[in-house]
Amino acid sequence: MESGNGVKIQEKFDVPADARLPTKYGVFRIRIFHEKSTGLDHVALTLGEMSGPDPVLVRVHSECITGDTFASTRCDCGAQLEYTLKEIQQKGWGCVVYLRQEGRGIGLHAKIQAYNLQDKGADTLDANLMLGLPGDARDYSIASKILNTLGVKKVSLLTNNPDKVEKLETLGVSVSERVPLIVGVGKENINYLKTKSSKMGHHISTSDLEDNTTNQS
Repeated sequence: MESGNGVKIQEKFDVPADARLPTKYGVFRIRIFHEKSTGLDHVALTLGEMSGPDPVLVRVHSECITGDTFASTRCDCGAQLEYTLKEIQQKGWGCVVYLRQEGRGIGLHAKIQAYNLQDKGADTLDANLMLGLPGDARDYSIASKILNTLGVKKVSLLTNNPDKVEKLETLGVSVSERVPLIVGVGKENINYLKTKSSKMGHHISTSDLEDNTTNQS
């Protein structure tokens, strides 16, 4: 099977679990996609019908237990997820693809080791490299398969990361536009965000950081 631009993708797979999910942001539909090669269960949280000619507002979000669950302020992950759910509810149509790729794909154990190095002065990229790990090890192939199974043809992608856009497009996802997602900026993560901008090519300017700074305790 091929996508519209000729990229080969896996046939649609069965969804082993599907249910209504009421949240404080509204009522969504949750679907679970099992990845046989890793044994991981990934999530698609949707609102509205996914098929149609217009781009769907999509966030491909990698798991961050520290930010998403424990409300850590040393990253912007939790704030990005919360903002996305609010935006989808306000728009009335959209999808969060939640990938179980903790720590940019290096795993939770290595991520906390990297945090320890950051506490000693390393930046978020150098900490990974000091551990002998890539700066970003994420694989978005399962995300492309999930979106294909949902019937999503085009996406408006919530991200500051041009590499994510490029990788998804290479996998056959049609990204109609990149939607900036600069939220949750504060004293604990401002250097982390500066590193994303200066070393990893994220579309985050100095004015973005100044305009979106919040008081984090």
